[in-house]
Amino acid sequence: MTPADGLRVAFRALAANKLRTALTLLGMVIGVAAVITLMSIGAGVQTSIEERIREAGTNLLSVSPGASNNRFGGFRTRGGTGGVRTLTAQDADAIAEANIPGITALYASRSFNGSFVSSEGAVQASVNGVSEVYPAVRNAEIGTGSFFSADDVARASRVVVIGDTLATDLFPTGNAVGETVRLNTQPFTIVGVLASDGGSSFQSNDDSAFIPLPTLTSRVNPSKTSAGDDVVSSIVVQLVDESDATVAGVTQAIENLLLSRHDSEEQDFTVGSQADQIETISEITATMSLFLGAVAGISLLVGGIGIMNIMLVSVTERTREIGIRKAIGAKRRDIMSQFMIEAVAVSMGGGLAGVLIGVAISLGLNELGAGAEQPTGGGGPRGNPFAGGLTTTITLEPILLALVVSVVIGLVFGIYPASRASRLAPIEALRYE
Repeated sequence: MTPADGLRVAFRALAANKLRTALTLLGMVIGVAAVITLMSIGAGVQTSIEERIREAGTNLLSVSPGASNNRFGGFRTRGGTGGVRTLTAQDADAIAEANIPGITALYASRSFNGSFVSSEGAVQASVNGVSEVYPAVRNAEIGTGSFFSADDVARASRVVVIGDTLATDLFPTGNAVGETVRLNTQPFTIVGVLASDGGSSFQSNDDSAFIPLPTLTSRVNPSKTSAGDDVVSSIVVQLVDESDATVAGVTQAIENLLLSRHDSEEQDFTVGSQADQIETISEITATMSLFLGAVAGISLLVGGIGIMNIMLVSVTERTREIGIRKAIGAKRRDIMSQFMIEAVAVSMGGGLAGVLIGVAISLGLNELGAGAEQPTGGGGPRGNPFAGGLTTTITLEPILLALVVSVVIGLVFGIYPASRASRLAPIEALRYE
C-alpha cells in the first residue's frame, strides 16, 4: 500500500465517525491552544516590563544597602557578604561632591506608606522622598503644575507632587494643584500632578506622592543611623550613556568611594544597572513562561491518551475489516501504517486547529488591552500587562513546539493500537462478531 493509499484510507475511516473524530480532536485543540495562549501571555508580560524599565531610562545605576553574591531585587549584586550598613543621604552627597566622570545627575530616595486627607477624600499612598532632579532622571512627565524646586529641597518645604490617580482620588471634582492636603496630620501644598503613565502595576507613579527628601527625613518620617546620618533606601545615578565602559568605570568609582566611607574591606551595598535588572527580569519571566507552557502541556498528554483510547476502540470495531485486508494480501506494516496515519492525522489536525484558536485568543486579549480606557484619561494600558487587559506577544517558537509535540504525541499514543491491529490473525479477525 502506497503512502497516498494509506492517507486516503485513513481519512475515509476518520470521516466515517465524524463525532468521535471531533471529540478526539478536542483534547489536542484545547492543549495546543492553552500552550500558545499562556506562553504568549508570559512573553507579553516580559516585553511589557522590559519596555517600562527602558522608558524609565537605561543609563541608570542604583545603589542599595546590603550585598550578596547572587541576584536579588532585579540587580546583579557584586562584592562580598559583609554585614549591612545603612545607606545614607550623606553617601549620596559624597558621590555628588566627588565629581565622578560619567555621572550627570543623582538623587537619594526613601519611601513609606502615608495617609493623605483632603477636603474631598482620604487615601493611603506610597510617599517618596526625592530631590528636584527626579523627573529628569526618571523621565517622569508633569501633567499640571510643576515639580518642587531645589529651594524647596534645601528648605525642607512641605510641598508634594502627586500621581494622576492619587489626584483624582483626593480631588475628584477639580484641579488638585494649589490645594492643601494633610499627610500624616501635617499640611502639605500640592505643587504639581504627574502625567498618567498608564497605571502599570510595575514602576507606576499614578498612585504615588513625592516630597523633598529632607522634608521626609526631618519632618515626616525621620530615620537616622547611630552616627546621626539620614537613612535612605537607594541612590539612583544617571550616566552620560549606557556603554559598558561608562557603567564599569562609574560603578568602580562609587564602590571605592563608599568602601572608604564605610571603612570596610567588604561591600555592604549593591551597585546595579538597569541592564542587570532587565536581564534578571527576563530570566524570571522566561522561566514563568516555560512553567505555564508545561502546565498547559499536561492537557496535550491527556489529549494523547484520548487518541489512544479512540484508536483502540477503532481497532475493535474494524476487526473484520482488518481480517479482510490481511486475507487479500495486506501486510502487517500496511495495517500498522494505516492506523499510525490515522493517529497522526487526528493529532496534527487538532494541533493546527489549536494554533488558530490560541493565536485568536492571544490577539483578542491584545485588542481588549489596547482598547481599554483608563478612568483618569490615561488612554490604553501602555504596556501594562495587568490593568485594563492583557498584553500578549505571539512568537513562532511556541507555535512550532506545540505542533511538533502534538505530532509526537500522535505517533507515541498511536503505536500500541496500530501494533495491536497489525498482529491480528486473519482467520481470527474474519470470525470476529
